[in-house]
Amino acid sequence: MALLRIAVPNKGSLSLSASEILREAGYRQRDDSKQLTLTDTENGVEFFYLRPRDIALYVGEGTLDVGITGRDLLTDSGAKADEVMGLGFGRSRFRFAGPQGVYSDLSQLSGLRIATSYVGVVRAFLEEHGIDATVTRLDGAVETSIQLGVADVIADVVETGSTLRQAGLETFGETILDSEAVLITRTGAVPEGFEVFRRRVDGVLVARSYVMMDYDIPTARVEDAVRLTPGIESPTVAPLHRDGWSAVRAMVPRAGAQRLMDELYDLGARGILLTDIHACRL
Repeated sequence: MALLRIAVPNKGSLSLSASEILREAGYRQRDDSKQLTLTDTENGVEFFYLRPRDIALYVGEGTLDVGITGRDLLTDSGAKADEVMGLGFGRSRFRFAGPQGVYSDLSQLSGLRIATSYVGVVRAFLEEHGIDATVTRLDGAVETSIQLGVADVIADVVETGSTLRQAGLETFGETILDSEAVLITRTGAVPEGFEVFRRRVDGVLVARSYVMMDYDIPTARVEDAVRLTPGIESPTVAPLHRDGWSAVRAMVPRAGAQRLMDELYDLGARGILLTDIHACRL
């Protein structure tokens, strides 16, 4: 069977988190940042460490089977590749920004000059909204382009907004794109071995989002407790040696687990335990 060829970011904000999720999924990863390829024969995969901006192009051309890149980079590339699933890291938000107090609505963009490092993302957004504007690609910081007379507004990643304020700019209009790291494949293609890879990665994401909760509760209150902890399929309920008591085990969302413990305690549950899940298959 041919090895599944997977593109992984070689540097930047996506690189470390991508390798971490692959290790948690049971795959070998490089120990040397200068290493360009790694073959994990036991798991039937071969990893290629590439520039994040190039990954969608390699996958779209069919040179590689699967890739991890940013949704922004996928959209900007125009490659024939599709997002399979979000990976929950590398989040960023793209917004328009202009001189403070000048712009407030997207309709004002018509006829303006827009500077950005992500021409494909911005043009796709403008086309979707029927806005005719000139888009210019600038690599690196674009905040000074307005002051230099190159552009009227910019489109860029916005985190706290402090950099924009220092440049005398403010955001306006709706968000252009909410981005994060994504798993991609070539449009219309499902490579051999991909489903196993996808399930492994999905199992890590679920394990990160859930914890295992165990507790003991009077049998008379089991139905009330189960409504609070329905689990993924259904919780496990077993009788305890102590008459009139039952043990319950269920996967619950990590977010809000402490509040859930309080609610169960008020129901009469005792011995409430939370345990991390390292991997799972659903």
